[in-house]
Amino acid sequence: MVIKETRLDWKSWSLFKQHHFSLLVKFAVSILLMGLAFRLFYSNYSIGVSPVIETPFVEKTVGDEAPAPVEVLENTDAIPQKEQCDLSIGDWVPNPSGPIYTNESCHIIHTHQNCMTNGRPNLGYLYWKWKPRDCELPRFNAERFLELMRNKSWAFIGDSISRNHVQSLLCILSKVEAADLVYHDDSYPSDRWNFPSYNFTLSVIWSPFLLKAATFEDINGVSSGDIQLHLDELDKKWTDQYQSFDYVVISGGKWFLKAAIYYENNTITGCNYCPGKNLTEFGPEIAYRRALKQAFNFIVSSNHSSIVLFRTTTPEHFENAAWNNGGTCKRTVPFKEEEISLKDIDTKFHNIELEEFEKAKTLGSGKRLKLKFLDTTHLSLLRPDGHPGPYRHFHPFEKDKNAKVQNDCLHWCLPGPIDSWSDLVMEMVING
Repeated sequence: MVIKETRLDWKSWSLFKQHHFSLLVKFAVSILLMGLAFRLFYSNYSIGVSPVIETPFVEKTVGDEAPAPVEVLENTDAIPQKEQCDLSIGDWVPNPSGPIYTNESCHIIHTHQNCMTNGRPNLGYLYWKWKPRDCELPRFNAERFLELMRNKSWAFIGDSISRNHVQSLLCILSKVEAADLVYHDDSYPSDRWNFPSYNFTLSVIWSPFLLKAATFEDINGVSSGDIQLHLDELDKKWTDQYQSFDYVVISGGKWFLKAAIYYENNTITGCNYCPGKNLTEFGPEIAYRRALKQAFNFIVSSNHSSIVLFRTTTPEHFENAAWNNGGTCKRTVPFKEEEISLKDIDTKFHNIELEEFEKAKTLGSGKRLKLKFLDTTHLSLLRPDGHPGPYRHFHPFEKDKNAKVQNDCLHWCLPGPIDSWSDLVMEMVING
């Protein structure tokens, strides 16, 4: 009897244990399933909101648009991110790959800038690229540029340096498609090209002062009379067309150093370098500021939804004398930053540009206009080796090794350093 009771107790305990174990297993499975469900939910949620960082500004922009976010790549948190990269500060570094185009692949290079065809013996100037100090500057992507500029129009407004830049850009783009010249002005060196596959137009408008002016110069820069410059009137050659352009690059500078008679209300009020004429000498800085102020005011008040880049003044590299009395530029490598500084007048011009740009940025705040500061002054200052020099002429020393020829130490060989200006434009307008 005792044994029977003992067996019954053991059986009951065994059943209790089995039931308890079953409950534990069910509870554990429930916990596991809940954990998997939570993990799956969290994983799906994470895919939808991957963390982002803002791309750094590369220029000053009028308006309230923020830069587009980009996805964080693996291990990028170890890389310090700059809030802003100044594309104008950096160094020229070796570039073994050389230029994008050559004088053989591009057939629209102006004779005076075609240094290779003209027999320049040293070609080391072709193997450098601009490297900003705090970021990478990608090389200009012609195919991407043309695709994004489909049905758009650009205009470069300024002097012969603007034309130099346009020819450089045309040569770079010609690696994708050659442009058709669709307009030429015989009176002024103004042209317009079209890229038929993209319906993209590129114009250069001759307006060296941005103001109304009468000039009397030949192709070598020799003047037969004083320039007549109206300080209170913009040049209609560009203002009448401004509304038709999606992108505009304006610039000025060097022409304001020339001898000129100044007008206001069609009356002579002063001059720049006019000895013996009994007129008040204003100096070039006053005229340059007046020109920029009026140009910026016109652009800001036009209510035209465009992107406007203001390109800064270009330094020259004449040594031993001026451009018209034997100055030369024989250097074959770039300067280091500590080896050269801007001339006093270039510093004044650059300061005026900064001041008037900042005023325009304030005036344009809240408008659809985007105003960008394309600062090429410093990077150009470091390239004394990139000018045609005597090779603005075809084989200048072929007949006489000691021939005296006029040097060009202001414009740039094509291909050459000026090609990097378009790298900046691409970064500021397209990538930025």
